Amino acid sequence: METKVSTKGQVVLPIQIRRKLGLRTGDPLDTKVEGGRIVLTPRRTRSGKVSIVVDPITGLPALSAGPNAPVLSSKQVREIMAEFP
Repeated sequence: METKVSTKGQVVLPIQIRRKLGLRTGDPLDTKVEGGRIVLTPRRTRSGKVSIVVDPITGLPALSAGPNAPVLSSKQVREIMAEFP
């Protein structure tokens, strides 16, 4: 896979890589140079523990990532949902 560096120094990670690693908008990446290569390593800040709960307002089932899960903005939710087929 190929990607390019923008005039702002930004690089877009291909969707296949983001999906394989479970990366989402705003996820932190550690960067370093090893032997002339740029190495990006995702920081694992999410616990990955998800459960189904009953939404207290609608009474419908909903997914919960727990009390320490990050709060997502509507924009972030739209971006995440746009990546689904």
